[in-house]
Amino acid sequence: MKRLLTILSFCLALTLQMNAQTYTPSASNLSARNTFQDLKFGLFIHWGIYSELGRGEWVMNNDHIAYKNYKRLADFFNPQSFSARDWVKFAKSAGMKYITVTSRHHDGFSMFGTKESPYNIVDATPYKKDPLMGLAKECAKEGIQLHFYYSLLDWGRPDYAFGSRIVDGKPIDGDWDSYISFMKKQLTELITRYPGVKGIWFDGHWERKTANWHYDEIYGLIHKLNPAILVGNNHHLEPKPGEDFQMFEKDLPGNNLTGFSGEAKIGELPLETCETINKSWGFDLSDNSYKSSKQLIHYLVGAAGRNANFLLNIGPMPDGKIQSEFTDTMAIVGKWIKQNGESIYGTRGNVIAPQPWGVMTHKNKTSYVHILVWPQENYIFIPKLKGKISKAVLLGTKTAVKYKQQDEGVFVYLDGVKSLPYDTIIQLL
Repeated sequence: MKRLLTILSFCLALTLQMNAQTYTPSASNLSARNTFQDLKFGLFIHWGIYSELGRGEWVMNNDHIAYKNYKRLADFFNPQSFSARDWVKFAKSAGMKYITVTSRHHDGFSMFGTKESPYNIVDATPYKKDPLMGLAKECAKEGIQLHFYYSLLDWGRPDYAFGSRIVDGKPIDGDWDSYISFMKKQLTELITRYPGVKGIWFDGHWERKTANWHYDEIYGLIHKLNPAILVGNNHHLEPKPGEDFQMFEKDLPGNNLTGFSGEAKIGELPLETCETINKSWGFDLSDNSYKSSKQLIHYLVGAAGRNANFLLNIGPMPDGKIQSEFTDTMAIVGKWIKQNGESIYGTRGNVIAPQPWGVMTHKNKTSYVHILVWPQENYIFIPKLKGKISKAVLLGTKTAVKYKQQDEGVFVYLDGVKSLPYDTIIQLL
């Protein structure tokens, strides 16, 4: 009997997998993917009741805080300084074209008004408002795309049963069908109630690699509600059927410096890489390891050169304000991208492989050579560049730059060319 049940479970899993593989993106979805690739730069926001403790978004787990005690944070979460307008203004000033915000993180607290759980910002806090509704409306008003981060993992719900052993694709101590149903209902709320939602950013798969997450049902539901919505999953694996973009955590595509991308071979979907300004995703009072504006610009350029978007994270303070270390640095980044945005927005990368001196982006009939590391020689070499070059000029100044094109590639000579503080950009026309 046990053997028969095992065979039936395998057949069911195989059937679900085959059904998921029939996903064909709609025309509106393909258009949305193309638009997403054009945006290039987004703002990631980790904000929740964990922000009150100032030790990052994993504080409940890291500090072994009992769920019943942790939930008391909701009793005095009252972000009176939150302003959707200020957040969107910050993103636009920094040159960002979309926002991905945590709707529910691993602590299970919903940062939106949901009917599916009383453990949410409207019902469980003195704030009594829905900040994500305000953010959605402000994004729609200002032409900023809105995406929702949604955690698959939940440290507190009994039906999820965190820590439970997984047998036959589900936790033996929980109610997996109940939890899957709960997630589908919340996702339906997020997609149908909030105006202009363009994407869902899943996280937490890695906590239960052998679980049956019912992605065929979840992804299918999302695309049924709105075929144009882009689905991504931070599972650190190759893309799965039903996903519309592939993400990389704290790594540029092709790298595996953090150990998260060892199984994430680059697929054919649009790409996105996410990174933090300091070391923390959520607000952390003791984290002073801030990246410089130069480091962030280089990350943005490096992502674009690898044909990826850059999703840069901030962790707002518990009162809803964005700390000055973030605003000051991003003001510099915003000024740079205002001057050089044509070499980033709407471009495609992987024109050539990244070189010791930098990367290239391409748009229409123009290539942009981004020299991030000044060479010791008075030239750079661009291998195997296709297409005839008619001229080379410095971006912004139109100053002519000498070059020589041969079968094996292009030599660009830097005599008389001044190295700029962040990125020296040469247009090839």
